[in-house]
Amino acid sequence: MSRSKILLAYLSIILFALIIGFSFMFTKIAIHYANPMDILAHRFTVAFLVMLIPLLFGWMKLSLRPKEMLKLLPLALVNPFLYFLFQVLGLITMSSSEAGIIQALLPILTLFFASIFLKEKMNIWQKGAIFLSVFGVIFIFIMSGANLGHLHISGILLLFLSTATYATYNVCARKYTKNYHMDDMTISMITIGFVSFNALSLGWHLVDHSVSDYVKPLFHLNYVLPVLSLGILASFVTFILTNFSLSILEASKVGIFMNLNTIVALFAGHFILKENLFYYHYIGTVLVLIGVIGVNLLSSNHKKKPGKLAS
Repeated sequence: MSRSKILLAYLSIILFALIIGFSFMFTKIAIHYANPMDILAHRFTVAFLVMLIPLLFGWMKLSLRPKEMLKLLPLALVNPFLYFLFQVLGLITMSSSEAGIIQALLPILTLFFASIFLKEKMNIWQKGAIFLSVFGVIFIFIMSGANLGHLHISGILLLFLSTATYATYNVCARKYTKNYHMDDMTISMITIGFVSFNALSLGWHLVDHSVSDYVKPLFHLNYVLPVLSLGILASFVTFILTNFSLSILEASKVGIFMNLNTIVALFAGHFILKENLFYYHYIGTVLVLIGVIGVNLLSSNHKKKPGKLAS
């Protein structure tokens, strides 16, 4: 493997973390102008339209027939459907900073699910690191207990489910990548997201006799700009970045860098959305990140030569 490819893989996953960190903030801005389902519909419409450009120029190729694309439906149900649905609903009552902290549990949940479904083992040091990260998240919410109303708890649960569904996707995708090309998976998942979210959004508006509400937010520049960022960067580009990085780097290394989105989300929410940060946010975040890094670095087989990687 050439050094240039390895360097490009590291740059790709760092860029992914930056995009995801800011995506929480963009979603929070968009929520002020549209309901969650419309945001998802518009977001994946943008992603789908942007995806057509590399398809038309031959930069991406689809080798699957429509019937074969349906075989990816279970994977697409987890991500993008459930992952983004839980995320945008959770962000209604949660700050982007808190969302970023919960998202930091992603590598830990991935490892936990992998130990169950892929029979990957965890040693006592990894279990200790998991406890440390979980304690970091619990510490933040205990310290901010004055704000824990019914809606806030619902937001925490929804964002945790969002993170858990993405962890489930990471585990399931390992099997799918053995039979499907990266382009096929990316194109299929964006297409399924585009069709499903628009069907739900427009279906709801038809029942509610409010179809005009589907297009009203599109006349607000403060809504269009975040949705363009979510559709182009956080929905289309991130699929490409993660798949490329995982084809070069070990999954544990990718997991460490992905948690940069926690730091980005915290400070983007603080400096741009003026969300409050207190000392316990910093303490909890440090505990989460130490635990996440520990889970990856304390693996009992980290000295073994890695096998074939899958995204």
